Amino acid sequence: MNIDLSRRGFLGLAGAGVAGTSLGAMGFGAAEAAEAAHVRAFKLTTTTETRNTCTYCSVACGIILYSKGDLRAGEKAELFHVEGDADHPTNRGTLCPKGAAIKDFALAPTRATTPRYRRPGGTAWEDITWEAALDKIARAIKDDRDANFIAENAEGVTVNRWTTAGFLAASGSTNESAWTTYKVVRSLGIVGFDNQARV
Repeated sequence: MNIDLSRRGFLGLAGAGVAGTSLGAMGFGAAEAAEAAHVRAFKLTTTTETRNTCTYCSVACGIILYSKGDLRAGEKAELFHVEGDADHPTNRGTLCPKGAAIKDFALAPTRATTPRYRRPGGTAWEDITWEAALDKIARAIKDDRDANFIAENAEGVTVNRWTTAGFLAASGSTNESAWTTYKVVRSLGIVGFDNQARV
């Protein structure tokens, strides 16, 4: 069989073959449709994405928390995935083993979710409200500061010290909140002030 095919005809035939193969590869073929039917949906498609800071150490890596459930529709949001924030300048998407396991920490059944109080001489902890806990803390701070504040030293120099209380700050916070914490603690006169990162 002798086919009389010019150079121009050969290029046209080759182009038609490439176009047909490309159309099949782009999903217009039955094989592509069958393959697509077996691919599972991306698990983060319908989730709520929340950016936060890892709570473990002083590095303060950025994390992204993924939860399912629309709070606006009255559903409860369920955390199901945690990953490093690729846009965060500190960790650029990476997490250490503790940070990678933060979902288990957040969902642990033994995790305390409300303030608890054990009365003097008591043997059991009891749940109290956040308002009651903050009132107790504020009252203890006020009473101790009023009783032990040192306005002047022995030479009469103003020192404004409160040496019977200390403050331990958390390291997983922003520079702005750390600055505010420092100003509040120092304005109270607290001398013993340190950070979790050094402990």
